[in-house]
Amino acid sequence: MIYYKTNEEVELLRKSNLLVSETLALVAKEIKPGISTIYLDKLAAEFIQDNQATPAFKGYKGFPYTCCISVNNAVVHGFPTHAEIKEGDIISVDTGVILNGYVGDSAYTFAVGEIPESVQQLLRITKESLYKGIEKAKVGYRIGDIGWAIQEHTEVKNGYGVVRSLTGHGIGKSLHEDPEVPNYGRRGNGLKLQEGLVIAIEPMINMGTKEVYVGDDDWTIFTADSMLSAHYEHSVVVRKTKADILSSFTPIEAAEKANPALFDAYYVSKE
Repeated sequence: MIYYKTNEEVELLRKSNLLVSETLALVAKEIKPGISTIYLDKLAAEFIQDNQATPAFKGYKGFPYTCCISVNNAVVHGFPTHAEIKEGDIISVDTGVILNGYVGDSAYTFAVGEIPESVQQLLRITKESLYKGIEKAKVGYRIGDIGWAIQEHTEVKNGYGVVRSLTGHGIGKSLHEDPEVPNYGRRGNGLKLQEGLVIAIEPMINMGTKEVYVGDDDWTIFTADSMLSAHYEHSVVVRKTKADILSSFTPIEAAEKANPALFDAYYVSKE
């Protein structure tokens, strides 16, 4: 069942998603070598609750934390731990909130300190692919057009692995609603996009193989070849002429630039 959102619902979803963006920006300010990811998770939990919202991930199908924090070869769904962040790590932080009954969901990958050009490219291409997908999230296109735009930019043109077993999704009063939004596909295939459809688009792109496996915690997804993975996510609403991005990378990128422990921004937001 697909639920199309009214303009009033879209504005409630915008508030939820902007709170997620502010949460990720707060986390970005604190990332540095020596900090544990469990510390970042607690910081996010307190901030969400201080803003009269509820962490959307905690307790969802038994997930025990506020954030999915996935380091290096962890693709998504990583558990925050007491392990310390190190120079050269790349860290995907994915979190969600429930505010006024509506869910926000967004993710961003950070680089700690100097990283090789090959890793810079992985992050840059993955982030670009998110916006390539968003360009197709408008009335008249299909779900397959979104997936193909992402796949073409990452896999076809740059040789990366597009994870097949995990997808984006609809979002609204529930964290995961129909439809699924794969990061691969065929142009002209799948559900025809209509006004008011709200979806989370989230490329999960591996430097090597597309194959992944589930770790011993039954949650964390790792690359099968132990190579790095990047992940970015926006929640958007389908409109006639241009998708409306409900989350925002602007405060996250500002925090990224201001934090001397993070690799300086090397691409510009498309918002």
